[in-house]
Amino acid sequence: MQSSYSGKSKMAAAPHTGEAGRIIAAPTGPLIVAAANAGDDAPELSVVVPTLNESENIVDFLAAVRRTLDASLPGRYEVIVVDDDSADGTGTIAASLMCGFPELRVVRRQNEGGLAVAVIRGWQVARGKMLGTINADFQHPPDVLGRLLEREAGADLLVATRHSDGGGLGDWGLTRRITSWGAAQIGKWLLPEVYARVSDPLSGCYLVRRSAIAGAVLRPLGYKSLMEILVRGNVREIHECGYEMRKRERGQSKVHVLHPLQYLRHVMRLRAAARERGR
Repeated sequence: MQSSYSGKSKMAAAPHTGEAGRIIAAPTGPLIVAAANAGDDAPELSVVVPTLNESENIVDFLAAVRRTLDASLPGRYEVIVVDDDSADGTGTIAASLMCGFPELRVVRRQNEGGLAVAVIRGWQVARGKMLGTINADFQHPPDVLGRLLEREAGADLLVATRHSDGGGLGDWGLTRRITSWGAAQIGKWLLPEVYARVSDPLSGCYLVRRSAIAGAVLRPLGYKSLMEILVRGNVREIHECGYEMRKRERGQSKVHVLHPLQYLRHVMRLRAAARERGR
């Protein structure tokens, strides 16, 4: 079983045949989000949930997201699961829920790795005016989406943060706390302008207005899509909402030995892009 977003799954899940109108082929080509949504009935919000081998979490997680968004934006949202052809059938399980969950769509992605890329592929098929992402492992509490929406007015970007406004690292162990601190120090050194704008640029849960990233050529590497948005997007006003990051209770961690190297390469790439934009 594959344990990381660093590459494709080793087993292809069987294609889902029911509700075929909402099974979406993953886009290919440049990572560019279109400016226009699909018609006047476009939802207010599209939330992308990237998954790889999350069969133990996906049903309960989607139910929790649905409760939150039904309370905040009834009938005006969509949830897009972007599954990396999970060997444990996560994508097929998600697809089986669509009949009773009309706001749910499922993308099956093959032959392409990277969690951050999965998020953007989901946005490429999304119809919402606001785009978002949240992980399916419950480390981000689903109700944080509702709290972000409460602060939407005037914002181009809304970030769920661990480092201010009552946020925290919960029951994380010492090793993971040190690793997170080290990643933040590298980011502050190489991308000080990013860290000056948000308290948690490494957050994996946030909402961004489509107009703030439409047309930008995005080039994420590894896990961290938010830094990509902050450097390459046209983000003006940012609001934050604190949350306490939880420890994974079920399923296998996707942390991989190559992720620190991917992160460093990504930060260096963004540093060059930020300097180019500043000229």
